[in-house]
Amino acid sequence: MSDVFADLVGQDEAVDTLRRAAASAAAQLRAAAAGPAAAAEPDERDADAGGEPTGPGRDPGAGMTHAWIFTGPPGSGRSVAARAFAAALQCVHGTGCGACPGCHTTMTGTHADVRLVVPDGLSIGVNDMRALVLRAASTPSGGRWQVVIIEDADRLTEAAGNALLKAIEEPPPRTVFLLCAPSTHPDDISVTIRSRCRVVPLRQPAAAAVAEVLVRRDGIAPDVAGWAAAAAQGHVGRARRLARDPEARQRRDAVLAVPRRLTGVGAAFDAASALIEAAEAEAAASVTEVDETERAALQTALGGGGTGRGAAGALRGAAGQLKDLEKRQKSRATRAQRDALDRALVDLAGFYRDALTMALRAPVAPVHTDTAALAAAGAQKWDAEGALRRLEAVLECRAAIEANVKPRIAVEAMMLALWKG
Repeated sequence: MSDVFADLVGQDEAVDTLRRAAASAAAQLRAAAAGPAAAAEPDERDADAGGEPTGPGRDPGAGMTHAWIFTGPPGSGRSVAARAFAAALQCVHGTGCGACPGCHTTMTGTHADVRLVVPDGLSIGVNDMRALVLRAASTPSGGRWQVVIIEDADRLTEAAGNALLKAIEEPPPRTVFLLCAPSTHPDDISVTIRSRCRVVPLRQPAAAAVAEVLVRRDGIAPDVAGWAAAAAQGHVGRARRLARDPEARQRRDAVLAVPRRLTGVGAAFDAASALIEAAEAEAAASVTEVDETERAALQTALGGGGTGRGAAGALRGAAGQLKDLEKRQKSRATRAQRDALDRALVDLAGFYRDALTMALRAPVAPVHTDTAALAAAGAQKWDAEGALRRLEAVLECRAAIEANVKPRIAVEAMMLALWKG
């Protein structure tokens, strides 16, 4: 069986760093369990686990720290790296073997001492963070580490960031915080939090590496895996979705048909409406089942369907909780819509990137091989400057939406810019 780092694509340096830290963490636990006498002579088991032997003058926890930030572009595997590292910390061998109960339960999301925070909405609020920090301060039930993984830590509100900062400044002895963010820029993570964390930078993996993982792990045909990896521009999750989901391929085809639909002002607004409506439909499909399950569970917990005395009164008093749930679900739907729209914009940017490289006669492979002919025609029509302006229009639209401009306004402005060139 492969170890927990097997799916971290093209990140050899980061994997080496995390392996050493996990081995050092295991050595630290063994030294703590053995007491002061453990420092009297080297421990050969640490070398067997891939770390450095402990001994006189050697800190058994060297290489390990209580707070980490995983940075990198979308699709580089930030959350994959964090989860794999958490599994290695819970591994009974300290290596992330992938076979022991600690590794297995962490990778499947059922380990009692590993908490994964995935923001449903546009931000992570202070109340959620305070509750998480309070729970993370408890003693690990398995005797190893309490691990908190925060995906999209760039979505922390200022108050939530301050709550997390206090926990990182005064960490419990067996708690490890793993934060995932696009970069260490102050817009993504506060300077004070960054200064107290060790940074693990990840890079965008090569298409060939992504294709290899799709073939090995998911059993996808090599030709399909190669196409999907190139079309996804190194994003592992998006590549898997394109390779396995016919609806995802249809949505991509509709997006890549946009350039030839822009024949006038009216057509530009029609294309914008189609793009927004497609993103809304995709988002609704992804959250509807979860929303219904959450609502049913809350109503049951509040006595829904009960016939006993007081059941009706309990439901009347639950209006506030139902309203809070609807607010959270609305925020999640908004996030899902923006994520779906961003995927479409990435595909569109790839098309104009192909046109630009063809206009410049750059010796690079196209992102979208199936629309290469259309991109070549665009390159002849627009030349390099026109292709670059269109690419910039797509990137500006992404930035505007990230800055909370209404998606419809941003997309309409982009479509007009694409038409006018």
